[in-house]
Amino acid sequence: MNVRSAARLSLAVRAPSEQAARPVVDIVARRRRDARQRELQVLGLRLLVAVVILGGWELGARTGVIDKFFWSQPSDIVTKLWTWVTQGTDLGPLWDQVLTTFEETVGGFIVGSILGVIFGVVLGRNVLLADVLGPYIKGANAIPRVVVGALFAISLGLDIRSKVATAAVLVFFVVFFNAFQGVREVDRNLIANARILGADNRRLTTEIIIPSALSWIVASLHTSFGLALVGAVVGELFGATAGVGELIYAAKNNFDAAGVFAGMALLAAMALVAEALITALENRLIRWRPPVATETRI
Repeated sequence: MNVRSAARLSLAVRAPSEQAARPVVDIVARRRRDARQRELQVLGLRLLVAVVILGGWELGARTGVIDKFFWSQPSDIVTKLWTWVTQGTDLGPLWDQVLTTFEETVGGFIVGSILGVIFGVVLGRNVLLADVLGPYIKGANAIPRVVVGALFAISLGLDIRSKVATAAVLVFFVVFFNAFQGVREVDRNLIANARILGADNRRLTTEIIIPSALSWIVASLHTSFGLALVGAVVGELFGATAGVGELIYAAKNNFDAAGVFAGMALLAAMALVAEALITALENRLIRWRPPVATETRI
């Protein structure tokens, strides 16, 4: 066999494999292209919704359909935010107010999440303890959080401790119920197999139960940070010397609707940043989870 014959034979053997691989590559490329197109479509629709809402609001305020005294208008809100950024607020620099509220929120979020996971896993593993403490937990969950915030303001003072405690209470119950249910939903066959292989209670909890319930726990964190933010702001409304909640409270007392909406915009921006960070944490912690075709994120 000469060199030409060997080359023809090599091409003949390689051609089918290349032809088989080409459709797979085309499918992957098409899926990536479709994904990019969908991202652009979603982004465009989001911008359209924002333009419609804010444009309609501005137009309604300028034409008198919407009362500017009570509802302000987007242009005044942007002006208020710009004034806060460039000239500061009556309470001091804007970034100090944002940082104060963020510290209270993160503190309450961390404390409430840790306690919620611990109590959720413990009660989820211990049926007797769950039956005994169940009514008390449900009763505590039914107490309005505003009442709890007032109690913490009296007992802990008006410093950061009362705000962190109020935020932690709001976070605790959401994380607790998700962790509890996640532990109860763990596959019993998986637990039985682990016991047969000699796993003790500690290894069973740390290597089987908690990883299996991690999807439930992490899912609760998306809601929990927003509740922690609410708790921090509620604590500031009961009394504070700094924070976004105090800015909103001062604007309310001065009938400054633009200031109230500007504070709300700051809180929304903080929540969106935290949501992005939590989503990144979720993708890192449960990267082993296969993608769900029907999964939708808000």
